[in-house]
Amino acid sequence: MFEKIRIKEHMEVANSEGLHVGTVDEVTGDKIKLTKSDSMDDMHHFLMVDDVEEITENRVVLKKDARIPEGLGNKATAAS
Repeated sequence: MFEKIRIKEHMEVANSEGLHVGTVDEVTGDKIKLTKSDSMDDMHHFLMVDDVEEITENRVVLKKDARIPEGLGNKATAAS
């Protein structure tokens, strides 16, 4: 089990397949607040700390069944 204190601002968040989901803005209680820059609607979105599978050097990896809000990690590809 990891300690949520290890989740830091600017860490990458990836899904269980290693694909970019977002970037950590901050941890508030049991939620990870993501930056607006990875969101198609330019709003902050939240993930539950319980959905984290592991934390590596600079990456938060989510569990396979993590609930990921629609439109995250797609902003760059949607603009092209």
